[in-house]
Amino acid sequence: MNHPKIQRTAVVLHPDPRRVLLRPFLPPNDERARRLCAQVLGLTEAEVRELWSQVQAEFGKRHAATHAFLARRYEQARPCLPHQAVVSHDRALLLGAFFSHEYSLEAAALFNPSIVPHPDQSQLEPGTLRFVLSLRATGEGHISSITFRTGILDASGNIQVETPSRYCLEPEQVPNISYEKQLFARKLRELGLSGDFIRQAVQHLCEVFTLDELRAAVRRAIEHLRLRDRQSEAAARKTLMLAQSNYQVRFPADSQLSERVLFPVTPSQSNGIEDARFVQFHEEDGTKTYYATYTAFDGKMVLPQFIETPDFEHFKFITLNGDAVENKGMALFPRKIQGRYVMLGRQDHENIYLMFSEHLHFWNDSQLLLQPRFPWEFVQLGNCGSPIETKAGWLVISHGVGAMRKYSIGAFLLDLDDPTRVLGRLREPLITPNEGEREGYVPNVVYSCGSLVHGGRLIIPYAMSDYAATFATLELDEVLAAMI
Repeated sequence: MNHPKIQRTAVVLHPDPRRVLLRPFLPPNDERARRLCAQVLGLTEAEVRELWSQVQAEFGKRHAATHAFLARRYEQARPCLPHQAVVSHDRALLLGAFFSHEYSLEAAALFNPSIVPHPDQSQLEPGTLRFVLSLRATGEGHISSITFRTGILDASGNIQVETPSRYCLEPEQVPNISYEKQLFARKLRELGLSGDFIRQAVQHLCEVFTLDELRAAVRRAIEHLRLRDRQSEAAARKTLMLAQSNYQVRFPADSQLSERVLFPVTPSQSNGIEDARFVQFHEEDGTKTYYATYTAFDGKMVLPQFIETPDFEHFKFITLNGDAVENKGMALFPRKIQGRYVMLGRQDHENIYLMFSEHLHFWNDSQLLLQPRFPWEFVQLGNCGSPIETKAGWLVISHGVGAMRKYSIGAFLLDLDDPTRVLGRLREPLITPNEGEREGYVPNVVYSCGSLVHGGRLIIPYAMSDYAATFATLELDEVLAAMI
């Protein structure tokens, strides 16, 4: 039995500290913010003009819409100004600059890629595929966000990653989105939120309601029940937090995909959006939607969550619920099987589990699928992205952890109709870190969050020691033939 011949490419994506994101700077407290405003208000107009000229010269061309961002920051800081303050145009923008800063989102690392077909496959040569590559970008404070690249796979399997834009931007949050009452109530129950207060808050909501309407309902419930105890206040806070954790964002339609950055927004994400595993999901009506599982990290707790997008312009962030929603590494199958959603996961830091569900947001049941068998995976098994449908079965790219906590990339095969059946697995890994890949932020690691098949070849984008990313390609038939 011949081992598949891996072909490493010369394409390497290094972290680029020049890719900076313009972000809000928040003083430690309101008193400091008011004092900062007073200091800027105390400047003469001549001093303001000179300082503003310096800011424009140094930062004006580093971002696509610097003035608009600083104007928004000024408006957000206005409550900290004296009520009667009269502010000139230049002083307003200068104030906005004092409440802003740059964040180098890739300063530490650019790694853990996943690859999916681009939603736009127009104007391509026969046999060519346009793709979207998502990456985990990590900067100061080890805060991770999701960034994107685009590229082309030609008929011979050659990979070209397009040069990213020099600009980076965050999306705008879609204001006052609507929620489904039945779905929201179920999520509250899954979180253990019940009792008189919750029933009072939810019962008078319409079948579809907004965040503002929910806030009003929570206030009415508190007033109606005359509750001021800590338990009710905690329930009110968690109810609103659940709604705010299910949010939507939108990028400008004229922005480039490589400019778009999904940066942490909610408390559960405060220390990072990690390891997004994107998959092009084929709906039963023939439409295609992109989903991604990711890990939200608040500095203490990891929480698997969901992203949904039809076009990589409009994104929905969705909380997942259920007993099986724990640990890292959940990966969704690209279509339903026997009428149910299916997902891979790891509940115990060691083995791979399989989950089925009638609803994308709720995962309660899991069953053991695969345990470590070979030395290179004795410490831990996990997936490296969503399963890939082939004629032979569901091909799952996996990772194993062996001696000295060395990560390697392997593969196994599941039955198409019954994915609880393991048809085969590789005795030896496909990729282990070589001498050029073992040094990095976390040494001796190769890791991927999603691969695809094109032109009979398996395309695996992977991270090198949690620092940079590259690609490997293999003949799909060779991988399948090597399964035991």
